[in-house]
Amino acid sequence: MARLALLSVSNKTGLIDLARSLVEEFNFDLISSGGTAQALKDAGLPVTKVADYTGSPEILGGRVKTLHPRIHGGILARRDVAQDLTDLENNQIRPIDLVVVNLYPFEETIAKPTVTLAEAIEQIDIGGPAMLRASSKNFAHLTVLSDPAQYDDYLQELRQNNGEASLEFRQKAALKGFLHTSSYDQAIASYLSGTQQHTLSGEQLQSLRYGENPHQPAAWYQTGTTPTGWTAATKLQGKELSYNNLVDLEAARRIIAEFPDTPAATIIKHTNPCGTALGNTIVEAYQKAFNADAVSAFGGIVALNRPIDAGTASELTKTFLECVVAPSCAVDAQEILAKKSNLRVLTLPDLSSGPKETVKAIAGGFLVQAADDIVADTSQWQIVTERQPTADELAELLFAWKVCKHVKSNAIVVTSDRTTLGVGAGQMNRVGSVKIALEQAGEKAKGAILASDGFFPFDDSVKSAAAAGITAIVQPGGSLRDRDSITAANELSIVMVLTGVRHFLH
Repeated sequence: MARLALLSVSNKTGLIDLARSLVEEFNFDLISSGGTAQALKDAGLPVTKVADYTGSPEILGGRVKTLHPRIHGGILARRDVAQDLTDLENNQIRPIDLVVVNLYPFEETIAKPTVTLAEAIEQIDIGGPAMLRASSKNFAHLTVLSDPAQYDDYLQELRQNNGEASLEFRQKAALKGFLHTSSYDQAIASYLSGTQQHTLSGEQLQSLRYGENPHQPAAWYQTGTTPTGWTAATKLQGKELSYNNLVDLEAARRIIAEFPDTPAATIIKHTNPCGTALGNTIVEAYQKAFNADAVSAFGGIVALNRPIDAGTASELTKTFLECVVAPSCAVDAQEILAKKSNLRVLTLPDLSSGPKETVKAIAGGFLVQAADDIVADTSQWQIVTERQPTADELAELLFAWKVCKHVKSNAIVVTSDRTTLGVGAGQMNRVGSVKIALEQAGEKAKGAILASDGFFPFDDSVKSAAAAGITAIVQPGGSLRDRDSITAANELSIVMVLTGVRHFLH
């Protein structure tokens, strides 16, 4: 008798090719439900509807389809237990050798800003998790596939093992099934509990060589069932990504996402930008960012918000870099970059989308906060000095403010011509950050702009900025001594703008 496969999937990627191989190569009979059965039928494949197989119609608007003894008996039967086989025979139940199931798109549904509770509830799968758990439990006797990415590996297993999947493969697939249902249930629990409960789960993509240091084991996990963000990136060349690479790449992505409308480049070292710039072309933006601090750029992480062309690729190969990411890369640019075989080159078409919250582990628990994704709006800024900024100064202030947002606090950024000139990051006091940024900018600070992620508690930093030639300052305001800084700015003919928004980054 032919073996029996049950196919019931929400994500139909690769379904038809898998089903055709099951039927034509390995002599499987197919049973299926709902839209999956229709898709198989439309493809000209022989399929029996679950309702016809069980003798029970789908009811309750499709809420009950596969919850039936003929389905779960066929999944859970142990082929080495005589009573189980007798029960199958007495109840006219065929053993099921393959279960292919993935679940209703609950996470995708609740991600929609206008989704209602009723809509979310209808995307809570019941039959799917039941089949996944039952199949995973009985991996000793059948195979369960819960991800389209497994299909080719399963077919290869059959081809290499005389039509059978090895026990090792089945157990690994079962684990993936349990991880899938666990993640799914956690998403539902988090949604229904609101802020009262927070769950974090993911599936390991790969082990990393080590974490921040060689003595720290580390691994990379994917959240959700659909690859997004860096899990959806394509690595065109280079060594495996490290823990620090990924952390720095995310810091680079966050900065580059601030500038969707103009060619932009940023170079990251230890999560801080050593150079960020805008240009008329992407090669110009990169050259400006590199020249902002060529010494620190050595061994850096580069993010570009436009495709890599041949000219930019040539510039990228002139120094040692760890990673480069861009939305895409031209073929001739790839050929140029290939000369630097160790350089990790990634493409990520969507560099703008990031997590909606950040999580940090602490002893005994973890902290969760909303992502700092507020969009700067200059119409809400308050110009508090007698001198008003020109249109170009206001644009430069906005550029500096956007970059400063992504520098470790205490953060000071000096810019000119939409290019960073000096960055003071992570100092224990703001005066120290101001000193570092101005010293790095040097003579180029004359006529430049200064941004601070937090307010100035005293007027000393304003005076230091003026002495270096700074003409305008943007800062959140909010200090009890704001008036001192404003008075100093007026006396020194400096523009001062208060944003009313603070951007500490710890």
